Amino acid sequence: MVEITDSLACLYTGQVESRGDDYVVTVPASEIEHGSVSVGETYRIAVLDRAGASSEAATEASDGGTRSASAGDDAASPSDGEQRPTSRGAAGAVQPDPPVSEGEVRDVTIETLGDKGDGIAKIERGYVVIVPDAEPGEEPTVEITSVRENVSFANIVDE
Repeated sequence: MVEITDSLACLYTGQVESRGDDYVVTVPASEIEHGSVSVGETYRIAVLDRAGASSEAATEASDGGTRSASAGDDAASPSDGEQRPTSRGAAGAVQPDPPVSEGEVRDVTIETLGDKGDGIAKIERGYVVIVPDAEPGEEPTVEITSVRENVSFANIVDE
């Protein structure tokens, strides 16, 4: 199994594309919108083989500081070594299903506030959980009320 560090900013499935003399992994707009990745910043990325990655097969790549993350540029890529259900995204690429389901209860840590003042927590693979009436640093128990491809919504059931 591949070990993933706590410094992981985001994790998703993407495709490597050729653009002239460069190769690009596209950052989903949602990662920029949720603050997982900031435009103009430089990141190290890890590229894991989609077909059963192992720690020996995983290649960690660093761009040497020459590229910056932006919507449509570099970012982290995908897998924690476990087999997960997948679905097809808008571009036809295979996307892992959300790591939560409606009605699920779990403990989260609120990391920041969203534009409308809701608490934002990140769980497996950088998946975002939006929690109304929560403040950064809180660690509430929440119930997932709505699940979407890249984000879910939850209510606090116990603080």
